[in-house]
Amino acid sequence: MASVHEYKRFENSLVFKVKNLALILVKGIASFFKVIFQELTRRYTIVLVPHSEKKVYNLHVTVLSMACMALVLAGIVGAFFWYGASYSNTRGVLADKDGRLKNAQASLDQLRDETSRLLRTARGFEVALSSTLSALGVDTPANRASNPSLSGDLSSFFDIKETAEGTLQEVDDVRRLSEYLASAVEPVKEIGTLLDSQSALLTEIPSIWPIKGGIGHISMFFGQNENPFTGQYYIHKGIDMSTYRQGDAIVAAADGQVVTVDYDATGFGNYVIIKHKHGFYTRYGHMQQFRVTTGQRVQQGETIGYIGNTGLSTGPHLHYEVHIGSDVVDPFKYLNIRSSIAKNQR
Repeated sequence: MASVHEYKRFENSLVFKVKNLALILVKGIASFFKVIFQELTRRYTIVLVPHSEKKVYNLHVTVLSMACMALVLAGIVGAFFWYGASYSNTRGVLADKDGRLKNAQASLDQLRDETSRLLRTARGFEVALSSTLSALGVDTPANRASNPSLSGDLSSFFDIKETAEGTLQEVDDVRRLSEYLASAVEPVKEIGTLLDSQSALLTEIPSIWPIKGGIGHISMFFGQNENPFTGQYYIHKGIDMSTYRQGDAIVAAADGQVVTVDYDATGFGNYVIIKHKHGFYTRYGHMQQFRVTTGQRVQQGETIGYIGNTGLSTGPHLHYEVHIGSDVVDPFKYLNIRSSIAKNQR
């Protein structure tokens, strides 16, 4: 029992001491803040004495009011510097954007100039394409379109009026040009197909110079000529081509099949006859030697023999004939086919 009473006394003593300590601490803190408050609210008088005999001004201030004024002043100065820095940064950004805007404007002006140049070129392209298509009997893009407003015909936007600002609607122009070019693809393909078929036709008819490399000249033309052996006039059924020497390669004037490889001592000497499509035949006479055999298929430009002086001949040359069925025709007309087509296309 004695130990319990001692424990209770100890506990009560401890509680009492803690209460006293807390009370002392609270009083100390209160005293501290009281002193601080007294210092902050202590009044000071600032006397303003003018040099003249005017009234003297007394300003009563406290430490707290001066501290508040100092904070306000510091805030104003800080805000001034912050806004100054922000203004400088914004000014730099605006200057950079202004430079970019000027560059963009310059690029836009250049684009407009190039667009105008493109439209002028497109006008010439339309005229040339329409002329070519008309000559070949192919419909132009304008004729193909059922709705003129939706067609790609360049004439539909070469009449575009300028806006109030004096500028053309470049984007709309380029769009219409794109539509026109898209509509012109099919006619251009038809031209390609036509040229391919024409090229195939030219390989099927005797249309090239029958001496390799295009060398030599015509020493006697087709038709009425003086016979070099009798001195009398006669009908020369081909053309004679000479290079002044033997051994130059003779080529097939068109695709075909060799039907004759023979020798005529009193006439053509060594000669070759080739059968072509569309009823054409070609004869090559006075050859030095052959490079083909009967029944062989040859292509245009393929070597079939060499220039010689065999048979009834006055010197090394090639006697070249063109037949259509049983009729003999002037080979020179067919030798000019390619050059004539090229002139017409120009």
